[in-house]
Amino acid sequence: MQVATLGGGCFWCLDAVYLKMKGIAESRCGYAGGHVDNPSYEAVCGKQTGHAEVVQLRFDPAVVSYADILKVFFTIHDPTTQDRQGNDVGPQYRSVIYFHDAAQEAEARAAMTEAERLWGRPVVTQLLPVEKFWEAEPEHQDYFTHNPWSGYCMAVVAPKVAKARKGYAHLMAA
Repeated sequence: MQVATLGGGCFWCLDAVYLKMKGIAESRCGYAGGHVDNPSYEAVCGKQTGHAEVVQLRFDPAVVSYADILKVFFTIHDPTTQDRQGNDVGPQYRSVIYFHDAAQEAEARAAMTEAERLWGRPVVTQLLPVEKFWEAEPEHQDYFTHNPWSGYCMAVVAPKVAKARKGYAHLMAA
């Protein structure tokens, strides 16, 4: 198994999509990139911790490649907006890839170049080495499955899941 750590807006969106992909053994919502140990959701939303909302994925590279994970990543969020995804605004919603080794860094750079071509605008995604991942509170794990009828899930999360299913059907579990 390998590990990927990605931030692209609200972690509920990324988590919902990646939990539906073949080869993803686990997706955990959490926080990374900040200066506060063991942050809470409220503290991260308060924009004083420096953390981004992220998902940390454990995946089987024999089933799904890191490159494919990044293709989906750059499709389901807008990597050209600084600290913003739709109505979610703040540094905790920044686009960021935390790489775990040199190979991931190289693949991420290539994916970012391709994303700029795809989006037709400069990508503002940060590319940083992973330092520490702090797992989010239990209520944030697999949020979409437990709250499919919440307004946010219906308006924001569900369309991203549908977009991933449509564009990457071959990567999605039944």
